[in-house]
Amino acid sequence: MDEQPKDPRVYLAAERTFLAWIRTGLALMGFGFVVARFGLFLRALSVTSQAVPQTTHFSVGIGTALVLIGVAVNLLAAIHHVRLVRDLNLGIDSFSRPSTLAISVALVLAGVGIAMAVYLAFVR
Repeated sequence: MDEQPKDPRVYLAAERTFLAWIRTGLALMGFGFVVARFGLFLRALSVTSQAVPQTTHFSVGIGTALVLIGVAVNLLAAIHHVRLVRDLNLGIDSFSRPSTLAISVALVLAGVGIAMAVYLAFVR
């Protein structure tokens, strides 16, 4: 059997993509933390300025959701990377379909963005 040597550039590209997803998940978690804590900052600011404190449940909820989305992105990226490397080792071409992880993250973040926009537009 004449086995072709595997091109290391394909594996390195898969590794770079995996690391990009990890960075995306970390960014989501960091942004979620900031969003959740910003509501607490506004509450503390209103205490010092003698204004009526507003509820921060929305910002804490959205922030927590973003952190959880970041965790899910990291977990799904790890699973996807393991499967991709396994397929590459077996010689299976798995590049013929779009990335369901990327599409899912884009749709979820679009939903979160719409919810934040509605909140900012209608809640005073």
